[in-house]
Amino acid sequence: MDKISLIGLVVGITAIVGGQIFEGGHIGSLIQPTAFVIVIGGTLGAILLQSPSATFTRAVRMLKWVVFPPQVESKRLIDQVANWSQISRREGLLALEGFIAAQTDPFYRKGLQLLVDGAEPERLREVLEVEIGAYENDLKLAAKVWESAGGYSPTIGILGAVMGLIHVMENLTDPSKLGAGIAVAFVATIYGVGMANLVLIPMSKKLLAYVGRLVTAREMFVDGLVGIANGDNPRIIEGRMRGYLG
Repeated sequence: MDKISLIGLVVGITAIVGGQIFEGGHIGSLIQPTAFVIVIGGTLGAILLQSPSATFTRAVRMLKWVVFPPQVESKRLIDQVANWSQISRREGLLALEGFIAAQTDPFYRKGLQLLVDGAEPERLREVLEVEIGAYENDLKLAAKVWESAGGYSPTIGILGAVMGLIHVMENLTDPSKLGAGIAVAFVATIYGVGMANLVLIPMSKKLLAYVGRLVTAREMFVDGLVGIANGDNPRIIEGRMRGYLG
């Protein structure tokens, strides 16, 4: 669990609510269901219109990464490839065939299969890098759905504010309704800007960081397989792969 995400969210919300209290305001004045529906519903509608179904579905599934990040076992992968390189030097590439079925990820399984089948190093890299490019593009598009949502929500908040002011103007002759209309107007703006800058945009940036880690792990794996295919020394392969970790 990535506790820092939860801590960041709590700190951000607490700072805003605390500031409201310190200024002598009431928490209840920040709770406006109408403004909430306008901002959330409008933002959701905008990203649904923008995103293909598959991209939006992937974006929703990626939300759990904010709290439960994808596991990237880079050191285990390096040890595994280093072991394969030693085995291939002693017994040949066909000796690695028994490891193919143990790979749960189709990408890693395909890469090892190509290596065992004797694919040329450059051809091996070319085929796998095409898959990495498609994989990276799909994940980035999904993560950027939430970045886009962060761009839409402040505007939707302003729309809610204008709607609230219209309601105020319609009831100028009834002072009892002016307060509620003005409250919705300003709170809608708070919801839109706050949701964008405290939740949506930071969340998108974190997801993109995780996408980078996943892609780096795959590139490192490909580099290791190409080293094996070239017959490089296992220590050289391991050292080159560790270079990806920084």
